[in-house]
Amino acid sequence: MLVRAYDPVAMGECKRRIGNMIEYATDMYDAVCDADALLLVIEWKEFRIPNWEIVKDKMKQMVIIDGRNIYDGEELAMLGVYVCLLVSVFYIMKRKLLRITTISDSLFGLLKGQLNFFNHYYDVVGVASGNKYLTSVALREGVRVIDVPMKREINLLFDIQSLIILIALFIKERPYIVHTNTPKASLLSMIAAWITRVPNRIYTVTGLRFETTTGTLRYVLMIMERITCWCATKVIPEGEGVKRTLLAEKITNKTLHVILNGNINGIDIEYFQRSRGVILSADIFMSDSFTYIFVGRLVKDKGINELIHAFVRLYQRYSGIRLLLVGSFDSKLDPLEENTYQLIHNHEAISFVGFQEDVRPCFAAADVLTFPSYREGFPNVVLQAGAMGLPAIVTDISGCNEIIEDGVNGKIIKPKDETLLYETMKWFYEHKDREVLSMAKQARPMVVSRYEQNKVWEALLKEYQSLE
Repeated sequence: MLVRAYDPVAMGECKRRIGNMIEYATDMYDAVCDADALLLVIEWKEFRIPNWEIVKDKMKQMVIIDGRNIYDGEELAMLGVYVCLLVSVFYIMKRKLLRITTISDSLFGLLKGQLNFFNHYYDVVGVASGNKYLTSVALREGVRVIDVPMKREINLLFDIQSLIILIALFIKERPYIVHTNTPKASLLSMIAAWITRVPNRIYTVTGLRFETTTGTLRYVLMIMERITCWCATKVIPEGEGVKRTLLAEKITNKTLHVILNGNINGIDIEYFQRSRGVILSADIFMSDSFTYIFVGRLVKDKGINELIHAFVRLYQRYSGIRLLLVGSFDSKLDPLEENTYQLIHNHEAISFVGFQEDVRPCFAAADVLTFPSYREGFPNVVLQAGAMGLPAIVTDISGCNEIIEDGVNGKIIKPKDETLLYETMKWFYEHKDREVLSMAKQARPMVVSRYEQNKVWEALLKEYQSLE
């Protein structure tokens, strides 16, 4: 019996595991050439609507075993195809992986494409609070999702309720791996996974909230991190900066290593580029002015107060500039100064466009990313801007100072320094015709060479497989 297989993602790993025990096809039509039966076990988009006339012409006999139940049996019967539906067999073979974030926004944004990738190797379930994006995650990623109520802020009574729900969930689902990121979901999930003896409990540390706090709150947040790390079987810092902080503050004594060059999801370099369609879509955001852009939550911790005040000061000197703000406010958890709110909504050179599901046209309409955040794990925004060919002004914090090389693809400044931010923004405007253009040319190649998404996913897959 001869088996010929095609999978645009998994063939490399398959060759590593079983070698040449089977043949490997070059495309889906090559796979069915002279075949007696076609067995479908994955549901890539290219497999959903094949040219059935080509398939029929190439196969010896039209027998299809539809392991993912994606084909219309009646339609194929009219073409003389015998279809066998085999819905559940392949799920039995896969171990269960639960990916958990506090809110559904994070599951939707931070792990785009990743859940679908791992669903080919594991039975992936996405868990988060709030139905706002859960349905979108399920449709986009092709995975099951579960809504577990959780709050980002500390709320002891509510947190205990969330913990009980997670314990019950893990008892029911019996996952092989629970993998978390975002602070609150990680704390509750790691405790629940430890209580229920989930064999593999992975915590990816994407940012440390205690870095920007003081007093009792800082102490409480550090204790929370220590508990989370203690309950985990593996702790993965998102970047070298996070790793250094974990070690310096003695948060954990577990062995720590960063996946590749850092970042939780890598960057889709094909998606984040200046394609013709993106350029055309950018027209509504375009301006003749030199444009600074910020993308992210409009909160104090992102340095928005300093950014607005520095920009307004700069505008008094140079009227040929503008600031494009992309994101949403969080007045409950981390509000801005009232004066900052007023300037955002009323200043003639500040364009506030709110949350944008597709940020590429905004990047394409800008000249430089300005990202004066107080703390990060490994910011996706800086990677996205770089892939779109934008240099960046960032602060000297974890993640940002790993992506940006000062003077090469951007500039690095001290956090919370409004004057220094003003001087750096001024430098970018005054040197826009030469030095800044040179930085822009370096931006995309530096991101592509270090943070390509598929390489990040494959590296994480190896981490999972090392547990077996």
